[in-house]
Order: sequence, then C-alpha cells, then structure tokens
Amino acid sequence: MKTVQFREAVCEAMSEEMRRDESIYLIGEEVAEYNGAYKASKGMLDEFGAKRVIDAPIAELGFGGIAVGSAMNGNRPIVEYMTFNFSLVGIDQIINNAAKIRQMSGGQFNCPIVFRGPTASAGQLAATHSQAFESWYANCPGLKVIVPSNPYDAKGLLKAAIRDDDPVIFMESEQMYGDKMEIPEGEYIIPIGVADIKREGTDVTVVSFGKIIKEAYKAADELAKEGISVEIIDLRTVRPMDHKAILESVKKTNRLVILEEAWPFGSVSSEITFRVQDEAFDYLDAPIKRITTADAPAPYSPVLLEEWLPNANDVIAAVKEVMYR
Repeated sequence: MKTVQFREAVCEAMSEEMRRDESIYLIGEEVAEYNGAYKASKGMLDEFGAKRVIDAPIAELGFGGIAVGSAMNGNRPIVEYMTFNFSLVGIDQIINNAAKIRQMSGGQFNCPIVFRGPTASAGQLAATHSQAFESWYANCPGLKVIVPSNPYDAKGLLKAAIRDDDPVIFMESEQMYGDKMEIPEGEYIIPIGVADIKREGTDVTVVSFGKIIKEAYKAADELAKEGISVEIIDLRTVRPMDHKAILESVKKTNRLVILEEAWPFGSVSSEITFRVQDEAFDYLDAPIKRITTADAPAPYSPVLLEEWLPNANDVIAAVKEVMYR
C-alpha cells in the first residue's frame, strides 16, 4: 500500500491507462504546461508529449466537440473541465452528441470519452461556480455519472471510466484534491455501478456520495455515542445507480436518510426516494428524509454559505427524526 493524494490518484489512473493504450489523450485548459489547474496532470506532458496532453483555449464547446468527434473515430479522449460549471458552455456536445450518437447512428459509432473535473461548491466561489450537476447529467440516457468520495475510489473508478465504451461524466471536488489515503501499489479497477457500504449499521441507512459524505461520517460518530447505529452507503456511481444495495440496507435498518450537495428539486435524492418507496415501502418504519442544499443559488457570504450547505448537524437531526427521538 502507498499513501497518495486525490489529485495523485487521478493522475495515476490517467497515466497508467495512457501507457496501456495510445488512443487515449487528455485535453483541457492548463492540463499540460501548468500541470493541471489542480495539479491532477502533473508530469504527464513530460511523459506523453504535446500530442497526447493538449492545452486547449478557453472554449469548452470547441475542445469538447473535437474530443467527441475524435472518439467517434477511434480515440478515447479524457476531457478536463476546470469546473463542471464551465461544462455548460459545451453541454450541447455532451448531451446532443456524445450521449446520443450510438443510438442515432444505429450502433455504427460509439463514443468512448470521459468528461472529468470538479463539481459542487468549493468555498466562497459564489453562485455560478458552486453548482452540482450530477442529477442534470444523470437525467440523460447514454451517459454514466461517477462521483467518487476518496482517492482509492477515484483511481479505480477513473480507470474503469476510461476503459468504458460509452461517455462517462466523472465528477471530483476542488476540496478533495489534497485528501490523502492508502491505495494499492498495483493496478486495480472498481466496476461502474456498484455502491459501497462505508460503515455497517443496524438502525438507519444514510445514502450519500461525493465530498459531502464526510458530514455523514461525522454525524455517525456522534450518533454512535447515543447508541444509534448508522449504516453509510456511498453511491460512488449516480448512473447506473446501485438500487439493490440501497434496498437491501433499508430492508435491514427500516429507515432512510439521503444526504446530497445539490438543489432539492429533481435531485438524485428524489430518484432514490421514489425507488425505495416503490420497492420497499412495507419495510419503512418512518418517512424517508433527505438533506440537500437550500433551494437557492449558492451565496458568497461565509455565514450564508454555511447555512446553505448541508452539515453533520443536519444529518443528526434527520436521523433522530426518523428514529422518533
């Protein structure tokens, strides 16, 4: 085992796959000469050269379209967005081309491409730089959506995403790039669409994903002091979603709280809530509770931002509510 940062895990995954397959290349803003906006591609230009690690102009629609076209013609591009907020500039290429070309071409073209970069809030970056688009992209058939919460999952899932023959949205976090964790020395791959039980419990299930899951861990530690056993499921993949893992946990604990760093309307938690009440209603001993950001653009003020974001105290309150305590 070795200890690496999240950014290093991402870099290792891309580099290992690029050594294995010459059709893979990385394109994005500042990925080459600057070693990546968050240093997630450090050293890759030196190893692979400017033809495979490509600095693009500030034109997400342009370099996204180039990547989609090259994927249709036999390459396997990795597109880095400095933040998924900027993917909105190129979302037409993702939704109307990458996600649909296999069906619209009758299977003549596929689009093996990874769109990756940070999602959600990263401190005081205000409304247009603090948005979570997991549910947006997961709503589109043809796309797979991955949101890892730690370096181990990030490396294994990114390697799986790069090898996948369909377009994958791979969402990271600016606030996790420095997170450290032990990962295996050798190669490993985590299959897409498999959730992970991060903490076993018997009283209540908490489902989450991405960096906000850390608040669930904090809450579980505090609740354990009061004798409440929390089971924490990390989705890891939003689409395809591991409904089986969620349902099996709920059938054991009979209670469900969902923690998500996104707006409430049409959210991932909405989808989970529907599936659980539809397929496991008789197992529920309390209504499902979800915790999201406030239904408003992210504020810049640190005081307001703290109120806008979900936190461990919100999780504790929701768990106690479903426990009737």
